[in-house]
Amino acid sequence: MEKADIKAFLGPGSQFEGKLSFDEMVRLDGQFIGEIRSSDTLVIGDTAEVEGDIHVGTLILSGSFKGNIVASQRVELLNPARVEGVIETRVLKIEEQVIFNGEIRMANSEEKTTTD
Repeated sequence: MEKADIKAFLGPGSQFEGKLSFDEMVRLDGQFIGEIRSSDTLVIGDTAEVEGDIHVGTLILSGSFKGNIVASQRVELLNPARVEGVIETRVLKIEEQVIFNGEIRMANSEEKTTTD
């Protein structure tokens, strides 16, 4: 990931409350409370404190998060992430020393039906 790829940035010490939607990669390093929606990538840096609902394509999280995460592609929890809540995704990566308290729902892109 290069800095040139990031289209919006909420830096350390900044605070935002509300709804955020975007089409390209966004990075949060400040405080955010609310709802985030995108089909692209959201990066939550290690100084970030985020609370709310996230619906994105990919989430890369190394900060603090409380709420619900739905990621259509993947979720990566990187040290020193602290997460409380529900994660729903197809692919999940959790590094050592990440703190996770909650529920994980692994969605499968190929839903299988069984008949008796």
